[in-house]
Amino acid sequence: MNTQSKSDAYAAAGVDITAGYKAVELMKEHIARTMTKGVCSDVGGFGGLFELDLEGITRPVLVSGTDGVGTKLKIAFLMDKHDTVGIDCVAMCVNDIICCGAKPLFFLDYIACGKNVPERIADIVKGVCDGCVQSDAALIGGETAEMPGFYPEDEYDLAGYCTGVVDKSKIINNKTMAEGDVIIALPSSGVHSNGFSLVRKVFDVENADIKSPVPELGGKSIGETLLTPTRIYVKPVLKLLEQVNVKGISHITGGGFYENIPRSIPDGLCAVIKKESVRILPIFKLIQERGGITERDMFNTFNMGVGMSIVVAAEDADKALAVLKENGEDAYVIGAIEKAEEKIKLC
Repeated sequence: MNTQSKSDAYAAAGVDITAGYKAVELMKEHIARTMTKGVCSDVGGFGGLFELDLEGITRPVLVSGTDGVGTKLKIAFLMDKHDTVGIDCVAMCVNDIICCGAKPLFFLDYIACGKNVPERIADIVKGVCDGCVQSDAALIGGETAEMPGFYPEDEYDLAGYCTGVVDKSKIINNKTMAEGDVIIALPSSGVHSNGFSLVRKVFDVENADIKSPVPELGGKSIGETLLTPTRIYVKPVLKLLEQVNVKGISHITGGGFYENIPRSIPDGLCAVIKKESVRILPIFKLIQERGGITERDMFNTFNMGVGMSIVVAAEDADKALAVLKENGEDAYVIGAIEKAEEKIKLC
């Protein structure tokens, strides 16, 4: 740890440089878990270095994604639990780039806070590292910005960025999608990281008791349930891509079914979803009941229990389900592709 750099004037303005050094020391053991063979730099440099392994890739295409955790962080503040939101940050990025078939390579995070509490920053980064381990991505860099007067002392924001690679010939596109193809659902772990402005309004989280057990949630509290980390689908989807021709993938985030599934559907075709097939999680039923929200708005805001949808040919459906289940996903069929002008229909 740097013991020479210390500014009393900067500290008087609310920025403690030494706290930043301590935070880095605390997070090093977590970052070490994410190191892959491509990493060429250590913590503390001005840039993260990564050497591409292009074995088996003829025409490499880099794929990048960036996102944050959004107002789900408000729940973390209220629960004073900070070691899982980093998983959400990674998930929102890597789940996006896997939609085109890219394997995540490395990740960078950005934490802005009102006051640098080293133990809290280390907790946040621990979650980021957990997410990186789940997706086989290396955490090769990041930034912690202490911004007194801009953020309250007990609050922070968290965002991330990832880069992956895919062979150009293996980029997933929807050109071969056809009538009769099957739509497979990968279950979500909960609300994931989207729709929390509505969630916070429904439960009035700033004023209500979100720490007591709720029978409808199996005895878990609202706060605990809402903080359930976003599921990361990288490893099972990469295994699937090795064995089955996948025609389209959608990461179901903000905007729910109506916004995200059509993004992988070509013109002239429609994703027809059977609503009775969707395994809706209890938290969504509770949100709808307490908020008096229409079914249409629920499916247009939340994932409803489906974190990702995958389109394959009907003859490949059984194999796809088997591969996904072998890799920890309780996947199931929720619909099929039909000819129509509208790109999605729930019936």
